[in-house]
Amino acid sequence: MMSTKIQIIIGAVLLVGLFAIVNMIRQRKLDLKYALSWLVAFVAVLILDIFPVLLTKLSYALGIWAPVNMVFFLGFCFSLMIIFTLTVALSRMSERVRKLSQAVALNEEKILQLEQSLADKDGETNGGSEV
Repeated sequence: MMSTKIQIIIGAVLLVGLFAIVNMIRQRKLDLKYALSWLVAFVAVLILDIFPVLLTKLSYALGIWAPVNMVFFLGFCFSLMIIFTLTVALSRMSERVRKLSQAVALNEEKILQLEQSLADKDGETNGGSEV
């Protein structure tokens, strides 16, 4: 069992973290879709901090005999979830960058063609009027 002093310290740190994340979302420094997993994790750890018996019961129900090992297992699962979420976001962004760079290249080609056709028309107009 955790001592009450440690529970209070962990709870205070978690609450500060929760308020910091909510504040960053409110100021639009962090998208909600990326912060949602962090908010869920903070709330889950806060619940386990307030009711440490839940961690013990959950670990025994899953066949993990030491609650500390359950904490490490949950941390590992959370890390995998964050890595997967970031990988999906990175893949989407890379696809968007590829499409945008293709669109920019096509637009630059169109601009060059328009400039060339205007230069040709301007050359024809000036060439015929100077004689």
